[in-house]
Amino acid sequence: MSVFQKSSKLFAEAKKVIPGGVNSPVRAFKAVGTVPVFISKAKGAYLHDVDGNRYIDYCLSWGPMILGHARREVLDRVRKVMVNGTSFGIPTALETQLARMIVGAIGSVEKVRLVSSGTEAVMTAIRLARGCTGRDKIIKFIGCYHGHVDHMLVQAGSGATTLGSPSSPGVPKDFTKHTILLPYNDSEMVEKAFSKYRDQIAAVIVEPVAGNMGVVLPAEGFLKTIRRSCTKNSSVLIFDEVITGFRIRYGSVQELFGVQADLTCLGKIIGGGFPIGACGGKKRLMDQLAPSGKIYQAGTLSGNPVCVAAGLATLELLGSKGIYSALDRIAKNLCESLQSPITNHQSPVTINRIGSMFTVFFNPGPVTDYASALKSDVAMYARFHSAMLRAGIYLPPSQFEACFVSTQHTKKDIDKTISAVRKAAF
Repeated sequence: MSVFQKSSKLFAEAKKVIPGGVNSPVRAFKAVGTVPVFISKAKGAYLHDVDGNRYIDYCLSWGPMILGHARREVLDRVRKVMVNGTSFGIPTALETQLARMIVGAIGSVEKVRLVSSGTEAVMTAIRLARGCTGRDKIIKFIGCYHGHVDHMLVQAGSGATTLGSPSSPGVPKDFTKHTILLPYNDSEMVEKAFSKYRDQIAAVIVEPVAGNMGVVLPAEGFLKTIRRSCTKNSSVLIFDEVITGFRIRYGSVQELFGVQADLTCLGKIIGGGFPIGACGGKKRLMDQLAPSGKIYQAGTLSGNPVCVAAGLATLELLGSKGIYSALDRIAKNLCESLQSPITNHQSPVTINRIGSMFTVFFNPGPVTDYASALKSDVAMYARFHSAMLRAGIYLPPSQFEACFVSTQHTKKDIDKTISAVRKAAF
């Protein structure tokens, strides 16, 4: 009898009524060649599936669950709000509170527009940049994923890379002709692009730390070159921090790298596990959004009180002293301890990490951009993933994703993970 018997049955039923059986492509486990597990509950650092298996979770809902699953303080805040209603489509004081917390945490953000997803945050930022500059062209970097917006779904990472379709049918060529693709971490190409298109570039959008081709850190001077070029050419610099916002430090990584964005896209952690997104930036830009300006953006569930309450509780807890240094220690210990056991399997490996996010690349490295990430042995990763799943360790079902640790991961969890790697056959 398969230890995933119930999951297999549920997946077969799901495929009858849901395209591919899942509501987001990477969940289908196609990249690792197995059937997805179906989860029944989660608590702390652990997932429990419908077959009764328990896993140490290093995916954490793709990043949001930095405090672990079902955190009591977050659930208490949500329950308190829910009894008074779940959606109004009318302003609440909670929206202002969350916006104020974000503004207080990120120096480049003076005003915030709340939306319902990271994709919507990117849509808003791109439209705002184009509307404010009167220009059409956007620079994005190969392997960076900015949601499934038509003009951004070009050479994207994450699920698009995993499925081998970095561009998607249904995206009009007239949309993507305004998207300029450049290699990540190539400062020279940034300068050349601005030299060629200087008065046509509305914005540059970049993940300051890439997380959707696996974790790839910015090279020395890369982000500063983008900032300098945008300033010189009156273009808008957009940081997509849907993953990195409040993950590496309290607020943004902008302070870490000494580069301020004009617009910042947020999501994931600021909702504490509930669907949310935000676009924030300088008043001169943000005030161009309707109703104060002419650039239109709207959303029925934007600023939903339940999502906002979860975000408030999460950010309050993350403001506690020592949270981020502790997360960094846990992740550092795990990554340093993983290197040797994996190498002992005769598998060349490169582990990229910053703070509490990391990727294990089956690749001799270095991994510095999309092209080098694609040199990874995806078949080896698939075997590794399956071996870890059987050992009770849940990793993202794709080589090209980030792993995360939470405040609920303990030394015992780390030790169990390392032991599982040593014993595994892959």
